[in-house]
Amino acid sequence: MISLFVSGYVCAFADGVAGEPRTVAAASDPTVSTAPLTEQTEKTEFKLTGFRSAYFGADEADVRAAAIKDFGVPASAIQKSQNLADRTELLTVKVSDVLKDGGAAEVIYVLGYKSKKLTQVSIVWSNGTDKDITPERLLANGEALKSYFMTEGYVPSSIVGDTGLRDGILLFRGADAEGHTTALMLRGETSGAADKPRHFSPNALLLVYLADPKAPDVFRIQAGKF
Repeated sequence: MISLFVSGYVCAFADGVAGEPRTVAAASDPTVSTAPLTEQTEKTEFKLTGFRSAYFGADEADVRAAAIKDFGVPASAIQKSQNLADRTELLTVKVSDVLKDGGAAEVIYVLGYKSKKLTQVSIVWSNGTDKDITPERLLANGEALKSYFMTEGYVPSSIVGDTGLRDGILLFRGADAEGHTTALMLRGETSGAADKPRHFSPNALLLVYLADPKAPDVFRIQAGKF
């Protein structure tokens, strides 16, 4: 069980031209400042904070509220379960329009073992989430998302893409300055003879947002216990 964004940046612009006073009201109006404004055109630093309204560090109630707000689902549509190995809690909701025309997907919010706060969000597209989804649709979804992430502002040195995995392809991986990470993977089967061009057929697309991939909040057996 794989236990994914609102990333965003803000472009801040002044409402006047550098060196000129505001012109939205007469200068004689004592409530209006005529001080020059400094133009600000640089982006704020990119930060990966979670997925849409669900922010890393949110508790269960806030995550549930975010899912209801973001997807317009009833509270009963959010199913709670547990990853028995990691001992994390999972809140799962099936959504038809995470990505426009991309097919139905499952959004899985992961609450950490110790913190009980949001540490990871995954989005999965597959035949299990949508019986009509095709390999071509999964590939198209992956390419669209990869193109989007490449322009978002991830730390350039952290970006890896189009890398073969044992069971698929890592389309994109990138992190912000604090190490919050996005990973986009196509999973599937490869067929054909080893000495000839082989064919890869995807059966799932997985998008994961991680608060701290280096130190995940999961159950670990202490060294020396066994």
